[in-house]
Amino acid sequence: MNPPAIRIYHNPSCSKSRSACALIAEREPGAEVVEYLRTPPTREELIVLLQKLGMKPAEIVRRGEEIYKQHFAGRALTDDEWLDALVAYPILIERPIVVCGERAVIARPPEKVLELLA
Repeated sequence: MNPPAIRIYHNPSCSKSRSACALIAEREPGAEVVEYLRTPPTREELIVLLQKLGMKPAEIVRRGEEIYKQHFAGRALTDDEWLDALVAYPILIERPIVVCGERAVIARPPEKVLELLA
């Protein structure tokens, strides 16, 4: 059985994430939806996601989250330390992340997902 062509790391309470899911559902009905707060990516999965995004861990951190403000604001962390933080506090991971094969995007705005579906 082949894996789904599209995977979205989704937070159902996020309007941008819901919009990206709706766009994907219209075009790729078999997409895999991962509620990443319930099933957080492992450190290894995050490394692969970051490679596909072409980004560093600090670039996918949600700086508006209370956890960030309490524990990380004003601190200079290494990539490894950010990976540890993202694994410990998945709410810090920017959303939604959409993966298609070897490519991925942060779908903000949600229409960015169309880059993967073209």
